[in-house]
Amino acid sequence: MVRPVMTERQLWKKLKNESKRITWTRLENWALFGTPDLLGYTPSGTFFTLELKSTLLKNASYVRFSPHQISFHIQHKKNTFILVACTLKLGGFRLYSGSQVRELVDSGISLEPLACGLESCVRLLEGL
Repeated sequence: MVRPVMTERQLWKKLKNESKRITWTRLENWALFGTPDLLGYTPSGTFFTLELKSTLLKNASYVRFSPHQISFHIQHKKNTFILVACTLKLGGFRLYSGSQVRELVDSGISLEPLACGLESCVRLLEGL
C-alpha cells in the first residue's frame, strides 16, 4: 500500500490549529463530486475554497486528483486553492491556486507554489 505523507484528517487538524482567524466549514459532499474539502471565510469577509492534498511517501512530488476535482478548479479559477502536504525536505506544505491544477497534475510539486510552509500558506489565505 502506498501511504501519503499525511492523511487528509491530519492535514485538516493541523491547518485548523494554525489558522484560528479563518472560519472554516468542512464540506462533505457526495452529491456533487469534485467539490473542495473546505470553505474558508477570512477576517475581511472573503470566501474561498481549499482542496486538501498530500503527496505520497514513495513519490514525493506526485499529487493525485480525480477528474471531477480537476474540472471544478478549471471552472472555478478565482478564490480556489489547493494545499499540499509534502515532505519537510520540500517545505512541508505548499499552497497553489486552483487555476494551477493542470500544471500541478502535469508537473507535481516542482511547480512554483504561491506559498511554502504552513505559516506562509495560512498568512496568504488570511490576507485574502
